[in-house]
Order: sequence, then structure tokens, then C-alpha cells
Amino acid sequence: MRRRKMGAIHVGESNPRVGFQTQGKGHGHVVEEIEGLIRLYKDGRVDRLPAVADVPCTWALGPDLMSWDSALDNSTTGVWARIYAPKLLGKLPLLVYFHGGGFCVGSAAWSCYHEFLVQLATTAGCVIVSVNYRLAPEHRLPAAYQDGIAAMTWVRQQASGGWWRSHVDFDRAFLCGDSAGAAVAFNVAVQLGPSAGLRGLILIQPFFGGESRTASERNSVQSAARSALTLAASDAYWRMALPAGASREHPWCNPLSRGSPWVEQLRIPPMLVCISEMDILKDRNLEFCKALRGAGKSVEQVVYGGVGHAFQILHNFYHLSKPRTHELLTHIKGFVNSR
Repeated sequence: MRRRKMGAIHVGESNPRVGFQTQGKGHGHVVEEIEGLIRLYKDGRVDRLPAVADVPCTWALGPDLMSWDSALDNSTTGVWARIYAPKLLGKLPLLVYFHGGGFCVGSAAWSCYHEFLVQLATTAGCVIVSVNYRLAPEHRLPAAYQDGIAAMTWVRQQASGGWWRSHVDFDRAFLCGDSAGAAVAFNVAVQLGPSAGLRGLILIQPFFGGESRTASERNSVQSAARSALTLAASDAYWRMALPAGASREHPWCNPLSRGSPWVEQLRIPPMLVCISEMDILKDRNLEFCKALRGAGKSVEQVVYGGVGHAFQILHNFYHLSKPRTHELLTHIKGFVNSR
């Protein structure tokens, strides 16, 4: 299978003027577009472009890892998951993972996510359930959050017997995600509270927003040399993902907005928040960590220098991606093993 270069994922500006059609046959004009990834037409049609190749669960696993795909809900949503299981003795921690993509693109079958989670499962020695949730704008929020809760219900059902009971330590369960997937993980943890029985929450460059711009958003240089996520693309994702008419102060976008639950009242497990120095989301992520620590929550934060958004899956985008990804994997392993 031919593998695409990771750099092809660059998300560019919304509604570009060069190189893309502005009129779809019978679908009206394009109302939202993120270059190389997605177009939304006036009549609601969505075109997702083949930015990244899908790969089978058996692709490039190595001898010490198993992987398979499993349906989580055949009847209504069609949500499924890709499962990674190291061939190790004893019961292993469980990590439920949600991919990024602004809630609008991405897949558990994308080669970049498959490659990253193969590394994570092997390095951290944990079983990973990578959830392929529904995407906006066809399924606007809270669909992705609902799918996350449904995935947790499915996971708990597996504890009753079979392979899962003998290989997975369900008392050491973690939620994890990157970008929009980190927002899914956070919202699922908030909604389920202590009933989820989670040991920890791992947020990688969480995709939060707000109407007021942070310094890293205002001062960002919108070019490929700076970060894979531009401010224009971020705004376009939120316009397609939030309920119609909602602003970026909606609690599903901004967890620190006035409409969000008071952070003091949140009952969430200890968190590891992984932040990129060159990400437009850097300051928003730092403010999030500060607010939760101020409310007495257990929050570890790590800032990775010299890289931007999604560096862990864009190895051809940032020259420091590989060493920083190694650091990220090590930090996640340490967080999981300490709980």
C-alpha cells in the first residue's frame, strides 16, 4: 500500500481562492472549505479529500502487537474502534483514544494515527481502544461527545469475560486524545464524572476555542513554517462543528466560558496536558491548565519546544517531530505507570 507523506495534512486557510472549485454541480456554492481536507456546500453536501491514506489494522504492527477493528454500535451511529494490544503477560492498563481533526475530518484508520498508536501501545505497554466517532458538519456537537460516552459504555461491557477480562486491568483506565479528540476526552470525563472510574486523563494539544483571541492566536504567523493549524482553519472547524448559531463561547468549545460548569465543581481525574510551543492553541492550553490547578485539580503540563500542532503525527512537517514524539511517548508512559 502506498503511504502518503504526513506533510500533506497541512490544514491551510479556509475558503482559499486558488486551486479549488467554488461551485459544486447541483450543490450550490462552497460555504466552508479547509484546503486539502474538507468542503461544505450550501445544500449541506460534504466532500472530504483524501489527505491521508487509510490503512488496515494489520499494517506495520511488528511481532509484539495485535490489532483488530470492532463495531461499537451497528444499529444507529456506525461508530467503531481500532484496538491495539501488546503481547505481554498480565493485565495491562486501558487507554481509550480519540483522534483529532477539528471534529470534521480524521479517522482511526488514518495511517498517521495508526502509526502513532502502534508506538504508544508498544511504549506504554497498554491496550488502546481508538474510537472512530461521528464527524461534523453532518453530525454536529455533541455527537462526538455522545459517541465517546457510548464507547466507554462498550468498553465497560467487555470487562465481563473473554479475552478482555484476562488481558485488561479495567481498574486502570485512561481517556486520551489529541486536538479535537482531546476535547472529546475532556468532555466525556466531565459528563461521566467519578462513575467512569478513570485513573487519568491525557490531553494532547486540546482543541478549545473562544471569541477573545489569546496572544498565541493573535501573534501567530499563518504559514506552513509555523504550525499545521491556522487560525482561519480553527474558526472554520468550529463553525462546522458547533450547533447552528452557537458562538465560540459555547461550553462545548470554551470550557472556561461563563456558560461552562464552574471548574471548582468539576469532578475529573488527574490530568496530563501536552502543549506545543509553536501551536496557536498554546496560550489557550496554558490558561486551561492554570484555571484547573487554581481550582485544586491535579494537572501536569508539558510544553514541547520547537514544534507546532499535531507534531506527533506530522513527522515530515517539523524537523523536531521525531525527538519530541519520543519525549511525548515517554511522558505518557510515565503518567500511566504512576497510576
